[in-house]
Amino acid sequence: MSTPFDIAKKISFQKQKSYTRFIVRLSIAATSISVAAIIITLSIVNGFQESISEKVFKFWGHIRIGTVSGLPIENGQGINLTNSNIESITPYISQSSVLSYKQDIEGVVVKGVPTNNPAPFLIKGKSFIKNDSTNRNNIIISDALATKLNIPLDSSIRLYFMNNGSVQQRKMKVIGWYHSGIEEYDRQFVMTDIKMLQQLNQNYNQVDGYTVKLKNDQFMETTADKIRSELPNNLVATSITDYYPQIFDWINVQTVNRNVIITILLIIAIVNLLTCLFILMLERVNMIGTLTSLGATQHFIRSIFLYQASFICWIGIGIGTFFGVGFSLIQKQFGWIQLDETAYFIKTMPIKMYPTQIGLVIMGTAVISYLSFLIPTLWIKKINPAKAIKFD
Repeated sequence: MSTPFDIAKKISFQKQKSYTRFIVRLSIAATSISVAAIIITLSIVNGFQESISEKVFKFWGHIRIGTVSGLPIENGQGINLTNSNIESITPYISQSSVLSYKQDIEGVVVKGVPTNNPAPFLIKGKSFIKNDSTNRNNIIISDALATKLNIPLDSSIRLYFMNNGSVQQRKMKVIGWYHSGIEEYDRQFVMTDIKMLQQLNQNYNQVDGYTVKLKNDQFMETTADKIRSELPNNLVATSITDYYPQIFDWINVQTVNRNVIITILLIIAIVNLLTCLFILMLERVNMIGTLTSLGATQHFIRSIFLYQASFICWIGIGIGTFFGVGFSLIQKQFGWIQLDETAYFIKTMPIKMYPTQIGLVIMGTAVISYLSFLIPTLWIKKINPAKAIKFD
């Protein structure tokens, strides 16, 4: 091993109590906290963005296809898509209604869906039975609506529709409750068999539109553009982010907050390491003068402090990574930290870790730290050996 490395190791980890030992430990602790905080911040923000996005995608798909005029579509009209990123295409109908239970009423939007797809966010009861004619008399409502109107499972409710100037009603059986956590959905939408609404409209070949579910949502906008190019002129494909901009704008704000927090943490870590190295060098001015008078080059002396700074940097990164990843794994496994669902759309703080991000945090912190270390070592060439040896 090189001589500068041996000297740096000796002065950094000497067993006797010294000011140097305290500064080294303090700097390692500060670096560890910064790295751990960055990893935890990334994990939380990733979790928020993925969890909330998935809730919207699960309810509405990634892309919606409808007519330019907003009129119904003949089922299957012009929907011959060949994009490899498409996982499924599902027709739907949405129709405003008034839900009545005993003496209570509530305005809702009835979403008609094919019964061969499981109901999303189902928490109690059962979903629709595939290809069963009894589905037309069944309905799934949110637990929020059930609580508000005191509607138990397996009870009967009535839906009132305005259709061609006249009011039509349907008696429905509540077979399940769903809970998405997004208040806008839970207080507004109920789900039923699409054929019930088609029967109400006296047309089994018309739908309001299609929800398109993708295999990879990273290419959502690109896929939406390709779908538009394949559709007839009277149809349009729109990504779900354009339908609910308030939700996705809020998600994007988390990215800005994440970047600000990470920048502040990196600045704190850099200032800490710079201050630490300056203090260590000041404490070793006498040693610098002695080594210079013995013929040591500036590169040799600089290497000693760079090795010393490397010990602090990599030990701090290692400890910080351990605690950052450890905390994230514990929260992901046990979900101890709970949130206000009305504000955040989710009950438990979500965690999502990407190994590439953790690797970038480690390497990015190391590179920035090494570049920062070069600044204080430039001061070495200004030290006069004769004065340094007398320095106390």
